[in-house]
Amino acid sequence: MVENTAPFVRDQLIPEAPPPVYETGMVKWLRENLFSSPLNIFLTVVSLWAIYQVILGAAPWFINGVWSGDSVRDCYDILDGATGACFAVLKERWPQLIYGFKYPPSEFWRPNLAAILLSVAIAPVLFNAVSRKIFFFTLVYPFLAYWLVWGGTILGPLVAFAGFVFAVIVFRKLEAQGFALAILGGISTALACWISGGYLVDMDKNFLALPSVPSRNMGGFMLNFILGIVCVSLSIPLGIMLALGRQSNMPIIKWICVLFIEFIRGVPLITLLFVANVVLAYFFPPNTNIDLILRVIIMITLFSAAYIAEVIRGGLAALPTGQFEAANSLGLDYTQSMRLIILPQALKVSIPGIVNVAVGLFKDTTLVSIISMFDLIGMIRGPILASTAWSGVYWELFGFAALIFFVVCYAISQYSQWLERQLETDHRT
Repeated sequence: MVENTAPFVRDQLIPEAPPPVYETGMVKWLRENLFSSPLNIFLTVVSLWAIYQVILGAAPWFINGVWSGDSVRDCYDILDGATGACFAVLKERWPQLIYGFKYPPSEFWRPNLAAILLSVAIAPVLFNAVSRKIFFFTLVYPFLAYWLVWGGTILGPLVAFAGFVFAVIVFRKLEAQGFALAILGGISTALACWISGGYLVDMDKNFLALPSVPSRNMGGFMLNFILGIVCVSLSIPLGIMLALGRQSNMPIIKWICVLFIEFIRGVPLITLLFVANVVLAYFFPPNTNIDLILRVIIMITLFSAAYIAEVIRGGLAALPTGQFEAANSLGLDYTQSMRLIILPQALKVSIPGIVNVAVGLFKDTTLVSIISMFDLIGMIRGPILASTAWSGVYWELFGFAALIFFVVCYAISQYSQWLERQLETDHRT
């Protein structure tokens, strides 16, 4: 009998076995991130213990929080000796926290509508998927928002918009003859349009007019939001111009930009705000009453533009010289090479730095409370805590302010990270 020595050959694949439990899902994440080494295990245990202690102490304060009442005394009566927050102050002083204590309640719909329209106007700027047809509304929105928030005749915003439109037209016409000449022509055209349009506004101040709200009546988080949005929007293009001017081959322009940037970076923002409040009015023509908010916007914009200029200069320095040489080889002039080749790449690299400055600027808007402007912090430190009804309520008010600023700044940070992934700024394949 001959023994069969032929090897066995399987004609079917062995079914895949499931991976070990410790190599999948939450268990894998915990093992790799929290319990990967004795040191990490120790730090994880200590952190969990600290979080537990914070929750143990803070939970009763939140859970027993009182949301109804007209004073802190009402909260104490409801708590009856128990630990709890007096959230009633947020409910009772909500209009003051958001709009200030002098903005007419009957006109709250105007800043609310401006905020809603902002989401529409900013969409084509932030997201490429949004139709470019909305971009015209984006250009019109700043003037429409001013009319809604401040009121008055609509002729003023229309004249201001017309000045910018004519300035752009003149700039385009003179761009081929030189960048400096185009800038000078555009500025001159805008000033001429605004001066002549001022007489038109004075002729009929009741044309499509809304009740005027003086700047001194602006307050609450609305003031912080206005300052943050306007100053960030203005400081980015100004920072780009300063960065390009600092790298200019023309000595006068270069040294003006260098001196401006270094001076602004060497002076605290609070000093510039005091200058805006007291000194800046002396630099305007006599018998002119320049709005305080406008003066503050000018100073905060100049302050943040200096920092953004340095961020963008770093982005320009990060580009290889071959990009500049390629632009020259294509026969592009200075304006075209910067607009089409250099700046798009430099701005991509500069996104984290620009967002960092924007977040810091938004938080720095709270410094206006030092010059007696009733922003969110100014409202808390002033009219609210000064009242006998809510004297001593600190954690609830300042915690609310911290929360609302955190939400806005976190949203900005998350958008910047999303934008970096979309643009692949880390050059991943």
